[in-house]
Amino acid sequence: MRRIVLGLGIALLALVGAAAAYVVSREERDVFNPDVEFRDEPAATPDAEEEPAEPGKNKADPVDRFIWSHYGYTRDRRRYLPLKKPVRPPFKEIWQYQGNVLLEFPPVIGGKRLYLLNDSGKLFAIDKHTGKVLWKRKLGALAAASPAYADGTVYAVVLQRTLRGRSANIGRVVSLDGKTGRLNWSRELASRSESSPLVDGNRLYFGSESGTVYAMGAGDGRVRWRFRAAGAVKGGLALADGKLYFGDYGGRVYAIRQDSGSQVWRASTHGRSFGRGGNFYSTPAVAYGRVYLGNTDGRVYSFSAASGRIAWSRSTGGYVYASPAVARVPGGPPLVYAGSYSGRFYALDARTGAVRWSRGGNGRISGGATVIGDIVYYADLGNKRTIGLGARTGRKVFEHDRGSYNPVVSDGETIYLVGYHALYALQPLTTADRKERAQAARKRAQRRRGDRRVCRRRARAAHRGTPAAQRRSYRRCVKRRPALRRRAGRAECLERAKRAHRGKPGKVRRSYRACIKRRGVWRH
Repeated sequence: MRRIVLGLGIALLALVGAAAAYVVSREERDVFNPDVEFRDEPAATPDAEEEPAEPGKNKADPVDRFIWSHYGYTRDRRRYLPLKKPVRPPFKEIWQYQGNVLLEFPPVIGGKRLYLLNDSGKLFAIDKHTGKVLWKRKLGALAAASPAYADGTVYAVVLQRTLRGRSANIGRVVSLDGKTGRLNWSRELASRSESSPLVDGNRLYFGSESGTVYAMGAGDGRVRWRFRAAGAVKGGLALADGKLYFGDYGGRVYAIRQDSGSQVWRASTHGRSFGRGGNFYSTPAVAYGRVYLGNTDGRVYSFSAASGRIAWSRSTGGYVYASPAVARVPGGPPLVYAGSYSGRFYALDARTGAVRWSRGGNGRISGGATVIGDIVYYADLGNKRTIGLGARTGRKVFEHDRGSYNPVVSDGETIYLVGYHALYALQPLTTADRKERAQAARKRAQRRRGDRRVCRRRARAAHRGTPAAQRRSYRRCVKRRPALRRRAGRAECLERAKRAHRGKPGKVRRSYRACIKRRGVWRH
């Protein structure tokens, strides 16, 4: 009898396990609804937003009037800058700004200036040609968003006013003059906010951790309307066709009217990850009549912008905090680009969600991708590097040994790359640069040949008749000589800088850094 009962129990457990596996497999399946509208669009034209020309002055260079006004470039947050003449690697470094504080979000561009908000809540205006800080202003204790720029004014939200006390749970939104950093207005928020703001006309839009979405007057900061979502709104809002789109930390996606804040639709995800519903940290991108965004349940989603009906979902094997980029580069189909905590970067068909190509071999990918011309850039947080891939093919064309979250912006001439706590300005090599690099490579090869000759001669003289000892001595010598040469070069640069700028430590440091960079002896 016991054996029968035991056998029945085992059989029942097996049935329950099979049923659970069936339910999980059903939940883990991706969704595809082919009848959800997909609105085809012509290829994007490279017509950039520009600063107005100043009265009575000659028309400035278009690059000096270029505006990258928002996180994600356009108000629909596509994260795509189309270019007539793509900016392609190899690049040379024009300047670098060392911030010494985490730079989680990229700057925006307003004409000749970059506006960068670091994680300690300090806002910088940086000359985009030289990297010189023009002004800086402390806005709070913690920030995790890009500012926005419009009509000579910079707008920023702050996650925390202070690190401790009552203001640690209070955010702030501010408006500043872009030229001087003078404060125009400031408003305290009822909760923290890390939602990159959006400006359109005379309205400023952003979300907050309390779930409140705000529409404020851009000129005075007065609240025009509020909308209350069911969960925290951490990502930025995307604007298209008079509607604002965003996700919340309850796994819901919303469309609300821009003019009144009234709800148009609300949709929920069906995905589950380890028994929990997923959250939307991702800032959506709106294109082709669809809303695209990533979720912590490990999927990228596409919803109808008109109705909120889910069009497709695509599993990635890891959290998707990343904000997707949506682009149709010349010669290619419309694609959605997003990375995952699984370490894999995807290019998905914008209509169906099918994987067009993917690339692994990365650490965690947390930040959003950006398409500049025909190259898609993303940051590999796990290995703290930035990767550039051909947007059509996925072939690797660029790698930089610094990177963290959201990698690049551009004015069509220069790539501004955000490292972990530094900002780099990169430009394509000119013909003269290529010749100079080729000449430097020949000199390095010549030095290596010379090192090998010297080391071989010394090893033979020191260890006559003992070939094994000669080989060991030779290898040690060849490995040691470049480091000795760099050390000597750095020492000479320091001596020259001290002689040229006695008693001026700041100038000594700048001169020393310029010398070691020029001589190529800064690498360890």
